[in-house]
Amino acid sequence: MSARILDGNKIKEQIFDELSRDIRTLAEQGVQPGLAAILVGEDPASQIYVKSKIAACVHLGMASWMHTPSASVTTEELLRLVQQLNEDDSVDGILVQLPLPPQVDSKRILEAVDPAKDVDGFHPANLGRLVSGRAGLVACTPAGCMEILRRNEIKIEGANAVVVGRSDIVGKPMALLLMHANATVTICHSKTRDLPDAVRRADIVVAAMGRAGYVQADWLRPGAAVIDVGTNRITSLAEAERLFRNLPERLEKFRAKGQALVGDVHPDAINVAGALTPVPGGVGPMTITMLMSNTVQAARIRRGAGIYGNPRNTGAAQPAGGR
Repeated sequence: MSARILDGNKIKEQIFDELSRDIRTLAEQGVQPGLAAILVGEDPASQIYVKSKIAACVHLGMASWMHTPSASVTTEELLRLVQQLNEDDSVDGILVQLPLPPQVDSKRILEAVDPAKDVDGFHPANLGRLVSGRAGLVACTPAGCMEILRRNEIKIEGANAVVVGRSDIVGKPMALLLMHANATVTICHSKTRDLPDAVRRADIVVAAMGRAGYVQADWLRPGAAVIDVGTNRITSLAEAERLFRNLPERLEKFRAKGQALVGDVHPDAINVAGALTPVPGGVGPMTITMLMSNTVQAARIRRGAGIYGNPRNTGAAQPAGGR
């Protein structure tokens, strides 16, 4: 029996409808949430990502700005731009598209962003709030994964959850969000002993290793909920034959196109898992969705309900969880 598909695009539309109502309410108060994106250089993939985020702003009726410093920009020049955006009251969210060129100190840039405008949720202040279970802006991909679980009524409280991957952007905040939702969480990585056995104990598996088809179907407990964060483009026929050996239609599509997108979980998992996010169409749409949600939340926080010490602000998002 095939797994229930956890459709990220469907949830994206639900949240966009909710955000549209919030944005109309803010407009009645004379507020238009605004996102400023910083895109350094001309990396094609980064350009696509940023343009899709700006397009989402336009779709929702939010203000947006794109700043495009040259690839030769220095750390100090970029810091000055970030400071200008920090001081611009029309800007609610600041997005610094990664990666930055090697001559730029990425950590200094990310830490220079006002935490109240850090809609990526990468600032140490927001990460610290997440650790302590206090309200703050949460990294978009993990927040999107939680929305997928909750809106599909997958029980988190009391569940055994395994997060495969320990990055600052996905793995660590994902583990904290699950913990605050009262799951029992294990973080695994490439050095974990007997990784298949650890994964097999999980009711919820979040795969975020960045390696195509790494989590094998026979690692999963039958009926587990699987959130596949990975988006890996494969071009090798041998790799495609390994991943699609039981999926002849996908293998034929690969032969026709010469490439395919696959997650970090082997496609055969669809025959073992109880619920599964597809790749593409699962977690991917949720990342931009939660960026939009964070920008709207930041607009509310900064204009009357704040958690960052702004004297205009008086209270805002709910805490991340309890003991």
